[in-house]
Amino acid sequence: MRFLVILLFLFLTACNQQDSGTVPAEGEAAKPAHGDTILMGSIGEPSTLLPVLASDSASSDINGLVYSGLVRYDKDLQIEGDLAESWEISEDNLTITFKLRKDVTWHDGQPLTADDVMFTYQLYIDPETPTAYAERYRQVSSAEVVDSHTFRVHYAKPLATALISWSLAVHPKHLLEGQDITKNPLARHPVGTGPYRFAKWDVGEKVVLEANPDYYEGQPYIHRVVYRIIPDQSTMFLELQSKGLDYMGLTPLQYTDQTDTLAFRRNFNKYRYLAFGYTYLGYNLRRPMFQDKRVRQALSHAINKQELIDGVLIGLGQVATSPYKPDTWPYNPDVARYPYDQERARTLLNEAGWIDTDKDGILDRNGEPFAFTIVTNQGNEQRIRTGEIIQRRFHEVGVDVKLRVIEWASFLKEFINPGNFDATILGWSVSLDPDSYNVWHSSKTNPGELNFINFKNDEVDELLERGRRTLDQAKRKQIYDRFQEILADEQPYTWLYVPDSLPVVARRFRGIEPAPAGIMYNFHKWWVPASEQKYAR
Repeated sequence: MRFLVILLFLFLTACNQQDSGTVPAEGEAAKPAHGDTILMGSIGEPSTLLPVLASDSASSDINGLVYSGLVRYDKDLQIEGDLAESWEISEDNLTITFKLRKDVTWHDGQPLTADDVMFTYQLYIDPETPTAYAERYRQVSSAEVVDSHTFRVHYAKPLATALISWSLAVHPKHLLEGQDITKNPLARHPVGTGPYRFAKWDVGEKVVLEANPDYYEGQPYIHRVVYRIIPDQSTMFLELQSKGLDYMGLTPLQYTDQTDTLAFRRNFNKYRYLAFGYTYLGYNLRRPMFQDKRVRQALSHAINKQELIDGVLIGLGQVATSPYKPDTWPYNPDVARYPYDQERARTLLNEAGWIDTDKDGILDRNGEPFAFTIVTNQGNEQRIRTGEIIQRRFHEVGVDVKLRVIEWASFLKEFINPGNFDATILGWSVSLDPDSYNVWHSSKTNPGELNFINFKNDEVDELLERGRRTLDQAKRKQIYDRFQEILADEQPYTWLYVPDSLPVVARRFRGIEPAPAGIMYNFHKWWVPASEQKYAR
């Protein structure tokens, strides 16, 4: 996954929908035309525009337009070629041979070759590269450049995610070879092969991309993409209403109450579908107070998830119980659940030694009060509001909680990546494949890696290893069902909810076709009729 980070999406069942009455009347004369600019709202500033180093959604959104992989998901979440025009998989599933397109060039005009793919592979597995995404590529036993446009990889053991793992962004060898990847200027001036080329980055203000005239699928219709950095959703919505933005993700309140006007419908189209991820409260298991699972179970009982869905999401979402989205094949509906039960929460906390000995309303153990801080990121109103409700519910069972809201870049660099937090409210985007090795395996707990809560369980490690080596879906289902049972018992996270995704797009943009992959899968084919274009080149 390009997830919080990698943008490979979990399968959506037929739940995509566009609001009734919002389909633009294009008219018979309307036809695709080049030109115009789309202004997109971004809560966070990107951390780096080198995909191998990026682990945040703000960076991944931009990188997804600048770079390409060998394969990708189509609108129905089936694997299709991208930089690879074809591939062959050996009968034993241990070798993949990719044939690259011969009409692809880097944004600086240099041709793409198999040497770039080999360089990218070596970059990911290099121990000097501080990436969270090396694991799948370390499973390759050998790789070879067969010729300038043929790349082959061999595996010692079958890997269920082998093919889709090559959706990773290919990096330019001629610009990165022999350099320190952590200090390379391409982190701020990227050069890729994707539909859009980097133009400029005004720190704290915007990132600008321009259509790539040499893109192998043809120059995108929209000439310019501007990501405006607005770290507050209310301010962003005001910009949208004043037409200073063409695209943003709405909050539930904005979706239900603040956009239901004739004027808004005249200018914008709203979309709604179950999001490709979930929101959770994660406990830092390095902290002694969270090392007894009874404590984590108690805290889960102290949270009213339906209250969060009703109060924060205004009903636009579903309860989460595991790392997988409901109604998808890996999801196990039969895991242990933690209904809202304050009495059960108090009982479990008492059993774990937390008792209010001094009658001040706060539980204590060995003279220390049960007190901790939940951190979350600035600009995400849903997470902040969720934290406020959880804070109140925890206090009712005798747990003193503070909520700290931190600017996104500092949040990652100073708190999450080094593990410098008690608990955090965050969200994961999840991949179509259930392989969760990078997030849950005990080997992925180093600074900057994705198991930043330090969860370690021997059986989970064994299940994750078996799950990624098993190709039969029915057998994988059994493995990941057991994996979810353990997580449900251990409660390293309190899984909170799967929200609906609520994007809104200015009405002049055409070519938007909601599908299981959402609406952004064909962004390079969006267009604006010449008569409605708002911005000149």
